[in-house]
Amino acid sequence: MVKVNIDRDRCYGLGQCVLAAPDVFDQDDDGIVWLLVEEARPEQHDEVRQAALACPRQAIGVAD
Repeated sequence: MVKVNIDRDRCYGLGQCVLAAPDVFDQDDDGIVWLLVEEARPEQHDEVRQAALACPRQAIGVAD
């Protein structure tokens, strides 16, 4: 399992995470990231890591 955490205070709402992993991330009405699951399934690991890399504010943390 890969644990995912977010820092909503760092998020600018660009949505790159939602594009990379739509089953893990969503955005609220203000566009700020919202975490749908805290532990990504194995088939989501690459998407979650890609989302973390794509975030310009480094608001996404990933831990194995």
